[in-house]
Amino acid sequence: MEPISTPRVSCRHLDSFIGKNVLVVGQVIQLRGETALIETEGQLTCLLNREAHLTPGNFAQVIGKVNPDLSVKVLNSLDLGANIDANGVQSVIDVTHRYPNLFVFQG
Repeated sequence: MEPISTPRVSCRHLDSFIGKNVLVVGQVIQLRGETALIETEGQLTCLLNREAHLTPGNFAQVIGKVNPDLSVKVLNSLDLGANIDANGVQSVIDVTHRYPNLFVFQG
């Protein structure tokens, strides 16, 4: 079985990953029914699955597939709590896009 690539992205990268799996870390701004609004260099709409248990104000890690409307269909999510260094998260995203061969499976 081939590995599944889940590059770390923020809102500014989504249009390059339509139809692909990505990993997003951001702060949960709002929960509304089966959707969450997450701040990650912009506001991202996440279409949650039944296993998602996120808390507004906390940070979350989301693995999901990017839809054509740039929303993300959540496959897996994890509540990371409130004590996250958002600048550190963004630095990791920047490095992974500067050196993609080190971080992303090129299949």
